[in-house]
Amino acid sequence: MGFLSDTLGRVKPSPTLAVAQKARELKAAGRNVISLGAGEPDFDTPENIKQAAIEAIRRGETKYTAVDGIPELKDAIIAKFKRDNGLDYERAQITVGTGGKQVLYNAFCATLNPGDEVIIPAPYWVSYPDMVLLAGGEPVIAETTLENDFKLTPEALEAAITDKTKWFLFNSPSNPSGAAYSASELKALTDVLMRHPHVWVMTDDMYEHLCYDGFEFVTPAQVEPGLYDRTLTINGVSKAYCMTGWRIGYAGGPAELIKAMGKLQSQSTSNPCSISQWAAVEALNGPQDFIAGHNKVYKARRDMVAAMLNEAEGVTCPVPEGAFYVYPSIAGLIGKKTPDGKVIENDEDFVTALLEEEGVAAVHGAAFGASPNFRVSYATSTEALEEACKRIQRFCASLK
Repeated sequence: MGFLSDTLGRVKPSPTLAVAQKARELKAAGRNVISLGAGEPDFDTPENIKQAAIEAIRRGETKYTAVDGIPELKDAIIAKFKRDNGLDYERAQITVGTGGKQVLYNAFCATLNPGDEVIIPAPYWVSYPDMVLLAGGEPVIAETTLENDFKLTPEALEAAITDKTKWFLFNSPSNPSGAAYSASELKALTDVLMRHPHVWVMTDDMYEHLCYDGFEFVTPAQVEPGLYDRTLTINGVSKAYCMTGWRIGYAGGPAELIKAMGKLQSQSTSNPCSISQWAAVEALNGPQDFIAGHNKVYKARRDMVAAMLNEAEGVTCPVPEGAFYVYPSIAGLIGKKTPDGKVIENDEDFVTALLEEEGVAAVHGAAFGASPNFRVSYATSTEALEEACKRIQRFCASLK
């Protein structure tokens, strides 16, 4: 259609949505479908956070706010960065957007010129490369391996850097793999970045609080203070505080960049929802103890899902350090046939057949840039997960 922009032609529709649509169609046709596709907690938003939102409505906090966040929320974010990450920021260095996604997109739109490159380790969250393309940049995919638990090596990072590199986009714990980088693993990457002063760091720390087995979370500017002036540290309240629908993301970074992102937001969406902002103030300043309780449940689910998937024929499932995903390999199933004669040629064939035969919806690895794998979210009830894993085992056993 000639009417639409050329830019839009560079972008694919979300592959995760296609899986969700197929699952909905089968459900509507009366099939019992278990969906393992959702990247959101199945826990409800804590009561104190809901209450803060209700009180904000009653107080009349329903008007426009400052474009990139109310001062009270910026102060709560400053306190959070200091408390959790040892990072010092001022209000002029903080931005608040409608979810972490807007913050990422604002940063790309505010900084990328045609031909600028952004290094993205694979597997990656599905939206990263398309955001870079929409903003006029070029995504450069840096490969990782199952043997390295899907973590980028310093050598692979070094090899991806060119004189056109503008950003290195880093996500730990990772969506989709759950892989998280220890302080020493991250230091090896920041040592590379210190040798390339023209490369900026964008870090997506959305799963920071979802870590298991005593894993200690660290973020790039904390591990290497020398990167502070060229790092945008992005986070939000969606995952740890079970606030996906409230749409609040935020970042700390150099004042000049934050100002540019605010300028962009002033001409696109303006301020994030006023009520959500007050709820986020309570989330960051209020009690944090429920997070440990949620993590206990997630860890038990992770252990069960990984163990059951590793028992499935042809499947290898690493046990990740964080987030609420596992990213098993199905290399042992490629080339096999389903009972009705369909050949599993790739991971998309695998998830399609799994959905049709057993009513389990998962997302194929190609959507995240690393195959042959699939992503399972264990942010769903333990009973549903156990049943889904039994179905996956049965499906894998049926392949010949």
